Amino acid sequence: MRLARFDDGTGPQLGIVAPNGVIAIAPHHADVPHDMGTLIASWDEWRAPLAALLEQGSVRPLDKVRLLAPVARPGKVMGIGLNYADHVAESGMDRPADQLWFSKPATAIGGPHDAIALPRVSEQLDYEAELVVVIGTACRYATEQEARDAIFGYCVGNDVSVRDWQFRTSQFVLGKSFDTHAPHGPWIVTADEIDPANLDITCRVNGEVRQSSNTSHLIFDPVAQVQYLSQVMTLNPGDLLFTGTPGGVGAGFKPPRWLRAGDIVEIEISGIGAIANRVVAD
Repeated sequence: MRLARFDDGTGPQLGIVAPNGVIAIAPHHADVPHDMGTLIASWDEWRAPLAALLEQGSVRPLDKVRLLAPVARPGKVMGIGLNYADHVAESGMDRPADQLWFSKPATAIGGPHDAIALPRVSEQLDYEAELVVVIGTACRYATEQEARDAIFGYCVGNDVSVRDWQFRTSQFVLGKSFDTHAPHGPWIVTADEIDPANLDITCRVNGEVRQSSNTSHLIFDPVAQVQYLSQVMTLNPGDLLFTGTPGGVGAGFKPPRWLRAGDIVEIEISGIGAIANRVVAD
């Protein structure tokens, strides 16, 4: 199933994505949670009614609504660095023996077609095409199976990075934390419909392919990531994990190819969909 947040002019609401559009949930189920994280947390209760709604709900064409960030204010947004071998090589760093994690704040969240801000304080704006994990159940000290079961679904994401701020110190957080720099979507595809080990992932800038890879090349897969993080923190429904980017980022070119105002960054993952964001001067 595919779950979305959207606005048809009457305000944000939750919906199910059908082949020919989106079905608003609330008109059919008045007691449905209005927050994606709460809906995910109560998924066992809502799975069957929403599956039935796919067969009978009124469909609104996607070009008549505005798709919003599937998770508006996640409790946690975590990102892993250096998780594709070719990206490790272009970064000039050693392959990590342990997972390298940083956080992104909720204020970085953006929708699948929202603008990406080019900061006033830097010109080194970069893109990172990523598969995003959406946590479905709370887990701590998870076993491998518990980690697998804790994954609710997947989105397309862009771990937008400001490179000079990222590398000013040994900690990446500030360079990963600018407002609007975690766009994701266009919806959540539930885990039962996705094989995360074999998804093509592509990034285009103004139509030019910059990144082209497959999630089979991840060093640490999503289950390993959930299991590892759960040793440190409780992961909760609606938390987002950006799972790493392949080679081809702007910083890897010589000279670097930074994003500029007016550029359009499109990221597509097979089986999920695509997001496209325009760079706008802050």
